[in-house]
Amino acid sequence: MENSQFRVTNDMLASQGQRLANYFIDLLVQYGLTFGFGFVLAAFAMFAGFDDLLNWLANIDKVTEYLLGFVVLIIYYSFFEILFSRSIAKYITKTIVVMEDGSKPSPVTIVKRTFCRMIPFNHLSFIGGSCRGWHDSISDTYVVKKDLLEMKMRMFNSFDEIGKEQE
Repeated sequence: MENSQFRVTNDMLASQGQRLANYFIDLLVQYGLTFGFGFVLAAFAMFAGFDDLLNWLANIDKVTEYLLGFVVLIIYYSFFEILFSRSIAKYITKTIVVMEDGSKPSPVTIVKRTFCRMIPFNHLSFIGGSCRGWHDSISDTYVVKKDLLEMKMRMFNSFDEIGKEQE
């Protein structure tokens, strides 16, 4: 009997609307985390009397601002997608990051995917009807509808079990 393996199909891919919602929700969460961390750090500096730190925070230049944004992006996506295969937005839109066989990506794959998000014009890679961006295709990952993936995997595995019973 032929040994077949489950594969993600195009109908399971998250829609462009879901991907756009993921982007904006995650961006808002990252801004909130950055603001919250800055607020806590400023409060600490003020109460501890670290005037230099407080002055630095009040006068951050654009380059440092962008670098801090990249650090937050890396920590945010790496943390959530390594642990859960989902960011906060993906929980809301009921989508999940998987490999082509439906399995959870490795931490190395998630870090690669996260760094690919910083490719200039990565956001434009979704234009033209593609539901996979460069950070998906370069890291060989897929963002899929979680419920549909689970249903199709159950069906696939149940058919596989039927085949094993007949052997």
